[in-house]
Amino acid sequence: MTRPILPLALVLALAVPPVSGSGATDEEPVRVVVDQPRNGEIVRGRFDMAPLSGLAHAGARATRFDVMLVIDVSGSTAYPSGLDVNQNGELGVQRAATMKGEPDTKNTDPGDSVLAAQVTAGRALLAGLEPGRVRVGVVSFSGEIDPATGRRRSPRQVDAMVEQPLTEDYTAVDRALEAVHLRGAHGGTNMEAGIKIALRELAGLRGARSTPRKHAKKIILLLTDGKPSLPYGLGSEEDQEDIDAVINAAHLARAGGVMLNVYGLGPTAIDYPIAASEAARVTGGLYTPVRRPGDIVALLTGVSFANVEDVVAVNLTIAEMSAPEDILTAPDGSFKGYVPVRPGKNRIRISALASDGSRGFTEIEFTFRHQELTDAEMNSELARIRKRNRELQLLMEQERQKAFRKSIRERDLEIKIEGE
Repeated sequence: MTRPILPLALVLALAVPPVSGSGATDEEPVRVVVDQPRNGEIVRGRFDMAPLSGLAHAGARATRFDVMLVIDVSGSTAYPSGLDVNQNGELGVQRAATMKGEPDTKNTDPGDSVLAAQVTAGRALLAGLEPGRVRVGVVSFSGEIDPATGRRRSPRQVDAMVEQPLTEDYTAVDRALEAVHLRGAHGGTNMEAGIKIALRELAGLRGARSTPRKHAKKIILLLTDGKPSLPYGLGSEEDQEDIDAVINAAHLARAGGVMLNVYGLGPTAIDYPIAASEAARVTGGLYTPVRRPGDIVALLTGVSFANVEDVVAVNLTIAEMSAPEDILTAPDGSFKGYVPVRPGKNRIRISALASDGSRGFTEIEFTFRHQELTDAEMNSELARIRKRNRELQLLMEQERQKAFRKSIRERDLEIKIEGE
């Protein structure tokens, strides 16, 4: 792969020392801390790529996160997601009945359903998190409907349940996700119930099975393929009362310091439905429409709890930048990847961009030496990171990262020109 090579003028501009030792100022509130390699360390490797890992975050210190994954298990999530989720080589599709009187087939492969995509996305998210920093819980929601009336079966029925309280045990979270999948899709869509149950767990309110952590940032990730149809009116229709109930629940979440990020799955999500999009806005979160529901598997891993959008590494010594797929940024702001190097001393600048446009950087210097032994683990990890980021780039906002890199070049070139 050809790595980006920087113009000489830009290299000189990038070589300007940081304003402070931490690489962050009042104008650049994003902190970047490098765990590997250490400043002044000798790094050995077979390839001209050195491992790089660390943490980028806004504020004076890193933040812990308590995250509730809220999954829609309503009847419509049994339909195809548009992706071969279970990777069995067969794409589940909806099929009309061939004979009069027979029901249509919702999905020829239940393993490719919208529900299956949500569960798989949750598992993919876990793979990129650190248990010590991020606790995860699971809530499911739907709502039983009386077939005779088309309304809620009972005003006292429970339309949302805690599948797994907040925990650092990701194996337990995985088991909870599997239980949700096996139970299957059913009922209507009581989005309000899902938000309120998740809020109860995050805030440690009466009846909660979770214990909140002090100073932990509280996040709800809500996945839904429809508009709220409960608790009011017919279970097959979105009423104004249903919309108001969801928005009111979001106001409660905001009062409890909880941010709500909503992923709308399916064609109706592109229309930015009022309830879901307004609920996210009220709490300061984001509403993300996903036209093909199956894409949530890759998209959810790109969520940022720490509001860190991108991390870029530049080797100032050889004027080369890591390719976009060489560094993976996790939702909690941690990053891991590789930076191009040459034998001898290498000076590296690591820059991070926050969601609000602010940024920060730090610099390290280390000595790289070739080793004769094979480094299969490093090569395998590099291939895995590149493959995962390629998938993300196809779905996420590529222009955002391009704009960031362009802004770094333009800004530092302006500094150089003004200095001359």
